[in-house]
Amino acid sequence: MAGRRREVIWTLQAQAMLDAAISYIAEDSLPAARRMLERALEAAASLAILSERGRIVPEMEMPAIREIFVGRYRLIYEVRETTIEVLVFLHGARDFARWQQSVKESG
Repeated sequence: MAGRRREVIWTLQAQAMLDAAISYIAEDSLPAARRMLERALEAAASLAILSERGRIVPEMEMPAIREIFVGRYRLIYEVRETTIEVLVFLHGARDFARWQQSVKESG
């Protein structure tokens, strides 16, 4: 559903997770790492207009917390009044519950 334009903001944690993913991919293929970075940034930028296109994160069941897939990665974000906050860039094979628990323990 297209609505008003929102500013897309990456949290420090999401930025670090994206950096780690790109570094890991670059170990095997620099071109593949560049493509993944471009896809991730484009997907996030698209949320400025298409904010609610992602599905609700099943593990959280909160309408404001949504995700889109970028290759095998889950780009998890929160829809706010005037912004989109990218919370996580997590490989789909990683244990979401373990990540969620680490967030609760650190914050």
